[in-house]
Amino acid sequence: MIEPKIAAAGDELHEAFEALAGRPEAKVFLSCEHASQRLPEGYAWPQEDGRLVGTHWAFDPGAAAITHALASRIGAPAVLSRFTRLLIDPNRPEDSTTLFRTEAEGGPVVLNLDLTEAEKLRRIERLYRPYHRAIDQRLGAHGAQVLFSIHTFTPVYEGQVRQMEVGVLFDTQDALAERAAVALRAAGFVTAMNEPYSGKEGLIHAAEHHAGAHGRRALELEVRQDLAVRPEVQARLAAVFEAFFA
Repeated sequence: MIEPKIAAAGDELHEAFEALAGRPEAKVFLSCEHASQRLPEGYAWPQEDGRLVGTHWAFDPGAAAITHALASRIGAPAVLSRFTRLLIDPNRPEDSTTLFRTEAEGGPVVLNLDLTEAEKLRRIERLYRPYHRAIDQRLGAHGAQVLFSIHTFTPVYEGQVRQMEVGVLFDTQDALAERAAVALRAAGFVTAMNEPYSGKEGLIHAAEHHAGAHGRRALELEVRQDLAVRPEVQARLAAVFEAFFA
């Protein structure tokens, strides 16, 4: 897996995250919790977990590319994870029962079988907390009023084909979310509100947590993965939100 190159002043590449400095005047701050399926040094995929590598269980295909496209087009600061969600999921609270997933696709996640409390804490302190500190510190120092988290979802779920192309997830920001949905529909995207997951059910944890801590507004974008991996779709989304956050 090719890691992104960091070149601009103020950008940072850390074991747990990639941070893009962006422009001081940008109106939006980006985060991407499931950007990578990378395993940090000291970890390796068990043979039995090979079935999960490259799938949505390990990361959100296309999410990092969309985040980079938006950051480049808008000049927005961004923080992206650099570890697989199977090791520890940064879009869950620390006390979540799915922070360390033990089952996926009908079978065990061997990477997480029989985890000791010491190993759980090691992952929290090495990966989870540095990722969230990176958002907290950078968002706190930036004037952007919207924290926009980028995710992707599978085209088929439990045998059902998902016709929706883009979802706008939100908790308290109904009006802002509706405006975003209108902009996406005008650009030709089949768009739904709080689908395929609902922000009002606590399913935009990272965005809502950090936005709330700093008095900002939180939205999450979900893009269907067969579209999310296409450069032309990434460019279309970047154009939509360049105008939206102008």
